[in-house]
Amino acid sequence: MARVALAAKLQRIRLLVSDVDGTLTDGGLYYSAQGEALKRFHVHDGLGLKLLQEANIHVALITQEDSAIAQARAQRLGITLCLTGVQDKAAAVLELARQLLLSPEQIAYIGDDLTDLPAMHYAGVTACPADAVAEVRQAVDYVCHRPGGNGAVREFCELLLRAQRKLLELPTSREVQQISTATHERA
Repeated sequence: MARVALAAKLQRIRLLVSDVDGTLTDGGLYYSAQGEALKRFHVHDGLGLKLLQEANIHVALITQEDSAIAQARAQRLGITLCLTGVQDKAAAVLELARQLLLSPEQIAYIGDDLTDLPAMHYAGVTACPADAVAEVRQAVDYVCHRPGGNGAVREFCELLLRAQRKLLELPTSREVQQISTATHERA
């Protein structure tokens, strides 16, 4: 998509919906000897989501897994819209739009796999990490340069903030440190 057209679409966004596994994480699952699953999140992605919230853009996390790990990450970032165990992501995105009184053009969606495609049809702007499956890379408006769980979400957050000219309004480095510290202290 042409950069000018994408920027125009990004200016309307009021909600970013992000898939979790393979988008906010690297898609790997780590298991302890007791069978406890662990996931790895990147702090850059977390700060990108916090910056969106500071710019008054809603953030929602969505995953098909019934994931206490995703809930914990959302809570740590102050994200109240965390949908876990979602089998129909398209219906969930439509319900978020209804609850927040948003049109599809005001929603951005970032995901990495085939299960994200139906939800992407109801978003005004779509994106994926660099390592998303081919079908998703071909279908989205923007393919990030970074892979899932390694800054792709942050990259898309910054693109969105730049399009809305809110990047200049971002906190100073001292304020970013305070936001980051406050986020870690709440957990």
